[in-house]
Formats: sequence, structure tokens, C-alpha cells
Amino acid sequence: MKEKLEALRQEALDQLQGVEDVQKLNDLRVKYLGKKGALTEILRGMGALSAEERPVIGQVGNEVRGAIEALIESKQDAFQKAETEQRLQAEKVDVTLPGRKMAQGGVHPLNKVIEEIEEIFIGMGYHIAEGPEVETDYYNFEALNLPKNHPARDMQDTFYITEELLMRTQTSPVQIRTMEKMEGEVPVKIICPGKVYRRDDDDATHSFQFNQIEGLVIGENIRMSDLKGTLLQFVQEMFGPNTQIRLRPSFFPFTEPSAEVDVTCVKCGGNGCRMCKQTGWLEILGCGMVHPKVLEMGGYDPEKYSGFAFGMGVERIAILKYGIDDIRHFYSSDLAFLKQFARM
Repeated sequence: MKEKLEALRQEALDQLQGVEDVQKLNDLRVKYLGKKGALTEILRGMGALSAEERPVIGQVGNEVRGAIEALIESKQDAFQKAETEQRLQAEKVDVTLPGRKMAQGGVHPLNKVIEEIEEIFIGMGYHIAEGPEVETDYYNFEALNLPKNHPARDMQDTFYITEELLMRTQTSPVQIRTMEKMEGEVPVKIICPGKVYRRDDDDATHSFQFNQIEGLVIGENIRMSDLKGTLLQFVQEMFGPNTQIRLRPSFFPFTEPSAEVDVTCVKCGGNGCRMCKQTGWLEILGCGMVHPKVLEMGGYDPEKYSGFAFGMGVERIAILKYGIDDIRHFYSSDLAFLKQFARM
């Protein structure tokens, strides 16, 4: 049996020396060292040996196995190094080639408008406040003077998760949350940007999701004239120094008195055109003095403090600023459309 093992070692080593690929190497490993390999077949005969011969033959068998495994590992390392070297040569980079210019992205037009609005109001001393998009019925409606079954809720039909949880229809809940956080301290001077949701059919002027920015100011002796002056300052910085505004009486449950705000047409300058339907004016936002009940719900004494609030749709401002004819362009991810704003 010892002679068979020595002969097997010599045969295996001779075969392995001539191997030139990994597949052949694996085949020889199975042939000589596998469960049904040649070495295993020889060692099965150890049961017929005497007790004195078994240790000797076992040691020889281990030596044969070790010699074969060592040569296989050596061959594997050589193949791996050769493969790595070949791959490195194939992937070699010519550093003398000119660089490839990377495509540069741009800020989305809606984000541009949001940032511009924020900068304008920060320049007037406002702070940015944010809140959750999934709101409670209390903060979205009740605390804003819209009790359950109030008919004005129909204008803000939204997506309900439960009877008390919903996707917010406005960023006004952030105002109530801020008032509660301030615990009756003044001044309050914030703008609240964020996404809002309403059950609308998508068309050129409506979307079930859009961006809104609302503002809130609370203090002593806050007047409607302060609101008008603030909005005039805003539109002149946003649309140009010659832009004027007009306030038309309106109704909002959370403000009293309330008004719709128009600006002189950004296209014709107020002379009348198709865009403004020959009126010279374009509606951009709603506003008003904070309703006493809303002040109370927020923890403020309406006999001592007053305030004003306003809200605008970011898409509406962007449409007017850039002359866009369809709100759906903002959400289509059309690169041809978005590239127009990359250098603005």
C-alpha cells in the first residue's frame, strides 16, 4: 500500500505540473483528493492492515495528501496573480486623455422660488417654521376656527388616514403649533413652507399635491396696513419694483377681515392682456387679520394682541414669475423643461 501511495503522489505531481488552466486544476483535485478520488480509494484498504501497519500507512497517506494540496494551492495562487495582472492591463487608464466633463444639474424651479421667497421674508426678520405633513384634524381644522361639519371644509377636502389623521391641506397647522410653543410670548414672525394635499383632479392649474408658504405675525397693535405694506414689499422684490397690489374682500374662517391679493399683471404691467383677461391684475394669495378665536386657540389674548396671516401657492408664484402655462410641468421630470432654469 505504501508503494501505491508513493506512485500516486508522483503521478499526481507530474499531472499538476503541466496544468495550464483553473478548470483542469479543479478536475485533478477531484480526481486525486475527492471523496471518490484515487487517494481515498487506496486508504479504504487500511482496514485490512495490522495494527502496527496502520499508523505508518496513515502518516504516508497524510504526506501524500499534503504534497498534492500544496502544489494545487501554489498553482491556484499563480493563476490568480496572472488573472489579476491581465485584468489590470486591460483596465489600465490612459492618464494623458482629456477629462470628460460631468453633466451639471440645477435647482428645480419650485425650489428656486421657495428659496427666493424665504430670502425675502428672512430679510424682513421672519423665521422659518416647519411641521408634519400628516396632521390631526384638530390642528388642520378645529384650531383654525373650522369645527367639524363646517361648510368651509368642503373647499379643502383631503386624504384621510383615520377619522382624526389626515394629509394636511395647508401649512396653517404650523402656525398653531408655533403659537403653542411660544406660550403667549411675542413677537411671532414666521413663514411656513411645505407640501400640502387636497383631493383635486390634476389639470393645468390644479394638483392633488402642491407647495404652499404661509406667514404669521402676532404682536401688539398689528394692523391691516402692516399686512399690506409687508405684501407690497414682497411682490416688489419678487416681481419687480413697479409691481402694485390690490386687496379684495374675501372670506377665510381663520382671518377676519380677509382679503384676496392681486398684483399688476407680470406680462403687460397692468395694461391688460390675454394673461390677465384684460383686467391688468392677477390673483396670487389670500390674507387677513388673525381671527380672535384662532388667537385664543393658540394661547394669545385677542384683547391684547393682534396679528395677520397670509398664504400663497408656490406653483402659482412660479407660473407667474416664469410664464409657465401648465402646473404639471413641475412634476413631469422633463429634462427639456427643467434645463431652462439651470442657469437662472
